Amino acid sequence: MFRLICGTESTWSLRAWMCAHLVGVQFEEQVIQLGAPGYKVELRKHSETGLVPVLDTVEIQIHDSLAIGEYLNELSGGILYPVDRRERARARSLCAELHSGFPVLREGCPFSSAGKGIMRQSAGMERELLRLEAIFTGARLPFMFDRAGMVDVFYAIMAYRLEGYNISLPGKAGEYQQSLLDWDMLKAAIARARGWKNMA
Repeated sequence: MFRLICGTESTWSLRAWMCAHLVGVQFEEQVIQLGAPGYKVELRKHSETGLVPVLDTVEIQIHDSLAIGEYLNELSGGILYPVDRRERARARSLCAELHSGFPVLREGCPFSSAGKGIMRQSAGMERELLRLEAIFTGARLPFMFDRAGMVDVFYAIMAYRLEGYNISLPGKAGEYQQSLLDWDMLKAAIARARGWKNMA
């Protein structure tokens, strides 16, 4: 059985958790209470990078949520991405954009599994929200492509983050945002995140 090393209030950990559930792989959880006294020492026992998430397959340790998703996609015969080659390329582009982008929203709207927070207004937020609106408008509904996949996993956490700050995107973008919020997989992930937080 695989082991997934996760961290409390870690959006990256939640994405790996959702991908693992989406492909149906069996795994155990190792939860690190990020911010607790001595957590960095504990984390280093399980993660060579000192970061979460890490997927331990016994044969290899895979760190970084995007790399974990790609590994799980290969393991499952490609179910996390669309069948069409061009759509797969777009899906990968969108995942990479979320993975490395939107720094202003991350800073101004910190993630909380409790769902509510106080926004830190900063320059550039409107530009990033407009980019999210453009991405979300391209969704086929209820998911980005014909079936739930890694793109939906990655952006579902962002949809939840926005809701915590009462940010609702307009038009079709808002429909996709709400579809992600209604997704049972996201609801299960947020419930699990709250459980991790309460384990301390």
